[in-house]
Amino acid sequence: MTPTGKSMEAALNELKQAISGLENAVDMRIERQREQGDIEGEVRRVHADRSKLAQELDQAEFRANRLEEVNREVSRRLVTAMETIRAVLDR
Repeated sequence: MTPTGKSMEAALNELKQAISGLENAVDMRIERQREQGDIEGEVRRVHADRSKLAQELDQAEFRANRLEEVNREVSRRLVTAMETIRAVLDR
């Protein structure tokens, strides 16, 4: 081969390597974007779960408070009933 042929071949090899490097870089970029999209989707799901759990917690706290109020009322009525029964038995 002539010197020009060797330099042409070397230039073509460098071009092939550059194209290969570019393809690899593009593939890596696409993969990073895909992973970022997956992460963003997961963050959205976590936020939705957090919101749902917060709402369920609020509802559970409301029910617990309501049960506590009902418990106090039942206790008050039981005390009243016991006092009435004692008063009747003491006669």
